[in-house]
Amino acid sequence: MPRRFVTDLKDGELVEEVYFIADRQLRANRNAALYLSVDLRDKSGMINGRMWNVTEEGVSGIQGGGYARIRGKVQLFQGVLQLILSHIDPVSADLIDPLDFELVSAQHIEEWLQKVRLHLLSFENPHLRSLMECYLLDDALVQALCSVPAGVKAHHAYVGGLLEHMLTLMESARRICEVYPQLDEELLLTGVFLHDLGKTRELSTESGFTYTDEGQLIGHLVIGVEMLNEKIRRVEELTAEPFPAELTLRLKHMILSHHGSYEFGSPRLPMTPEAMALHCIDLLDAKLHEFQRAIDDDPNSQSAWTLFLPRLDRKIFKGKRS
Repeated sequence: MPRRFVTDLKDGELVEEVYFIADRQLRANRNAALYLSVDLRDKSGMINGRMWNVTEEGVSGIQGGGYARIRGKVQLFQGVLQLILSHIDPVSADLIDPLDFELVSAQHIEEWLQKVRLHLLSFENPHLRSLMECYLLDDALVQALCSVPAGVKAHHAYVGGLLEHMLTLMESARRICEVYPQLDEELLLTGVFLHDLGKTRELSTESGFTYTDEGQLIGHLVIGVEMLNEKIRRVEELTAEPFPAELTLRLKHMILSHHGSYEFGSPRLPMTPEAMALHCIDLLDAKLHEFQRAIDDDPNSQSAWTLFLPRLDRKIFKGKRS
C-alpha cells in the first residue's frame, strides 16, 4: 500500500501511517482532562495530531524526535487540517525508510556550505576575513550550522535550514549592494553570517527541533553577541593586534537589531544602513519561504487558495489550475 504523505491527506479520511514526531506536548483542556498534542512530519510537510482523554503513563513512550504509527481521522478545524488520533504507538527508527522523512539531502548541505565559505573568505578587509576564518575553523560550530533549522516551526524548519537561509541572504546582499553601492558589502555579508548564528546553541536537534535551556533563557541574539566576543578575543590573540572598536559595535548592533522592531524581540532598532538592509532581506526571505512552503504543502490542491494560515493570519492565493 503506498505511503500516505502529509500533503496527501484529505478531510474526513481515515489514516494509518508512520510519522516523525517533531513535537510532543501533554496538555489539559478546560475540564482538566489530559490530551496529547503531537506535530507529525514527513518529507512533504507537517500536521498536528491530537488524542483526547489520555493518561501520562499511557503516552509516556511517545516522545519528540522519535517515530510513531498512528491511526486516526483527518479533520478540518477552523480552516486547518488536523488528525484526531485513536491510536499512537512508538516505532523503531530501524524500521523506517529515511528517504520518506529527509527534507534536504546531505549533498545540498555540503554545496551550501562551500558557497558560504567562498563568500566569507573572499573578503579584502583583513579584520573581517580573520574573524570569518576563526568561525569557519571551529569544526563543532560548522557542524551545528549544517544541522540546525532556521526556526522550529516557521521558515526553513528542517535540517540545514539555517545554512540555506544564510546563503540566500548572502546572495541577496551581493545583489542589493550593486543597487546601493553606499552599503559596506563585506560588513553586510558578515552581519548575514552572524545574525542567526546563536541558533546553533539556541536550538537542539537531538530529539526533534527543540529549544535548549540556554536558548529558552537567553535567546539567539544575546548568544550571538557572546559568540562574537569569544571569536574577537581569539582574533586578537592570533593577530596580536586589537580588533577595531567601531567595527565591533557595528557587528553587535546588526545581531541585536535584525528583528527590526521591539515587538519582535529586537533590543535595538536598526540604526546603520547595513543593519537596516540586513533586517529587510532577513524578513523578506523568511516570509517568502513561509509563503512558498504554505503553497507547496497545501492539501487543498483543487482550490486557488490555501487553507487559512493562523501564523500568517491569512489565506494565500495560488492561482487557477490550468
